[in-house]
Amino acid sequence: MIAEATSEDIPALCELLGELFLQESDFQPDRVKQAAGVRLILKNPEYGKIFVMRRTGAVVGVVNLLHTLNLRHGGRAVILEDMIVRRDFRSQGIATALLAHVLSFAHSLGVVQITLFTDPSNARAIGLYQKLGFTPMGISPMRTGDVSARRPTGGRAREG
Repeated sequence: MIAEATSEDIPALCELLGELFLQESDFQPDRVKQAAGVRLILKNPEYGKIFVMRRTGAVVGVVNLLHTLNLRHGGRAVILEDMIVRRDFRSQGIATALLAHVLSFAHSLGVVQITLFTDPSNARAIGLYQKLGFTPMGISPMRTGDVSARRPTGGRAREG
């Protein structure tokens, strides 16, 4: 069964996110930060939605969507930020079901684009995403670290 996550799901979500972040070369698990992020989304639905797949009452999969806008398409967009299925429940169609749910949910909102990022070495996930209509982008993602810990440099961005 797929449903919206609740605050009771936070420990299970942090466990799954920890497993996900250990698989990705750029991230390290931090339960405190992960729980804080989950709480922010649950308390502020305008930020996004977290959906979980439950089997016999336990959370076995999660997908996190963040709301944004896409100016190129002139409409609402979502970022599929995190998705993972518990290791002992993989190859049972759970990821496909979660993604189908996300696509249906996004369609119901009138979303014009869903963007996701995946580790380039995760061929299995990439294959699933492509099977469901996602296509590779010709841009490279970039990010900053903890912006709250940085001081402005005083430089001005160039307009181009």
